Amino acid sequence: MRICLLTYRGNPFCGGQGVYVSYLGRELARLGHEVHCVSGPPYPLPTEGVTVHKVDGGLELWLDPAWRNNHNGHPLSALSPLKLFEWAAFHAGHFPEMTTFSVRAFGAVRRLMALGRFDIVHDNQTLGWGLLPLQALGVPLVATIHHPLSIDRVRGFEPPTSFSKQLQRTLFFPMGMQGFVARRMRRLVTVSHVSAQEIARCFGVPAARIRVIHNGLDTELFRPRPHIARVPGRVLFVGNLQDPNKGGVYLLRAMGRLLAHRGAASNVHLLVVSGGIRHWDWLNGHIAAQGLQGRIDFKFKIAPEELVDTYAGAEVAVSPSVFEGFGFPAAEAMACGVPLVAARGGALPEVVGDAGVLVPARDSAALAEAIGALLDDPARRARLGAQGRERVVVHFRWEEAARQMVDFYREAIDAHCRL
Repeated sequence: MRICLLTYRGNPFCGGQGVYVSYLGRELARLGHEVHCVSGPPYPLPTEGVTVHKVDGGLELWLDPAWRNNHNGHPLSALSPLKLFEWAAFHAGHFPEMTTFSVRAFGAVRRLMALGRFDIVHDNQTLGWGLLPLQALGVPLVATIHHPLSIDRVRGFEPPTSFSKQLQRTLFFPMGMQGFVARRMRRLVTVSHVSAQEIARCFGVPAARIRVIHNGLDTELFRPRPHIARVPGRVLFVGNLQDPNKGGVYLLRAMGRLLAHRGAASNVHLLVVSGGIRHWDWLNGHIAAQGLQGRIDFKFKIAPEELVDTYAGAEVAVSPSVFEGFGFPAAEAMACGVPLVAARGGALPEVVGDAGVLVPARDSAALAEAIGALLDDPARRARLGAQGRERVVVHFRWEEAARQMVDFYREAIDAHCRL
C-alpha cells in the first residue's frame, strides 16, 4: 500500500501530533507499506522507511529571524500571497497554520501523485480548507482528530483568564473551518472513546463515521531502568505547564499545599520536562505565590533516551490535565514503571484504568493528597509501577495501532471504490 501522511507539525517536540505521525509512520513502514509524510515545520526526525516531503511554513519566516536569515528561497518569496496572508492573520490574532498548510499540502500531494498514485491520504489533525479539493484527486482521504479545538478554546475561558485573553482565544482557533471540513470527511479516526464523543458533540459528525484506534507506545524505549536510583521526593511532570488543558496551575497549587503541609525540611520537589517556556513572568508569579522557589527544576527538549532516564529517577509522575485526547506522558510514565497520579481529565481514566491513582480534575487538594500518599508508601508505588507497565504493554502498542489503521485504510479504500 502506498500511504501519504499529512501533518502541519511533524517533530515529536511539538507535541502529541508529532509523536503520533512519527511512530505511526515507522510502524506502517515496518509492516511493508510505502510511507510518505508531507509535513510543515518543525519537521519530523529521520525515520527509517518514511520519506519526508517538507513544505514551507510561512510563520517561521516572520517569527524566527534565524530561519529567515538562513532561508535558501528567493528573497521575494516572503511576499507570496500565502505568506502575506499568514503574516496578516497572525498579527490579527488568528492561527493560520492549519489553513495554509492544507493549501500547501494539496499542492504537494498533487505533485507527488504525478510520480505515482497513493492508495490513501491520511491527514493528522489539520482539517484545513485544502483537504476539500484533495478529495477531488480521486484518492481516498481519511483524517485523525486527536480532539476538537473547541476543547482548547473552552479551557482558555477558565479563570483567571482576562476578557482580552478570552477574546483572543475566540479569534485564535479555526474551529469553524475544522468543523466544516470534518463534517465533509467520509471517515475519521480518533485516539480514544472520549475524543470520539467530543468530536460527535462539538463538530456534529455522526458517530458511525468515527473509528477509535488507541495510540501506541514504544515499550522498548519507554521501559523501567532499575539501575537508575529514584531521587527521594521527586515528582515529575512532562508537558507544557502553560497549556490550560494540562492543568499546570492546579499542579503548582498542589505542590504548594504539599510543601506547606510537610514543612521546610521536606525533600519534596517538582521536576518539569517541557519543550520550552514562553511566558516566564506568568510562571514565576505562580512559583512565588506557591512558595516553590528552589523546589522546581526544568529540563527542556531532551532526547528520548534522557527522557526515559528522567522517568526512572522520579518517585511519582503526575498528569493533572483538565482534558487529554489520549495522554502520552501518562502512558510513558506507566511504561517506565513510575507510579502515576492523574486527573480524570478526558481520556486519562481510559488510559490509566486501575493502574494509577485518579483524582478529580481541577482539584489541587485531592492532587496534593494523592501525591503525598504515594510518596509515603513505597510498597504501593512499586505495585502501581508494575501494574502500569503491564497495562501499557498489553493495551497500547504502536504495532497493533498500525495494524488496526491498515484495516481502517482498506475499509476506506473499498468504500471509495464502490462510489
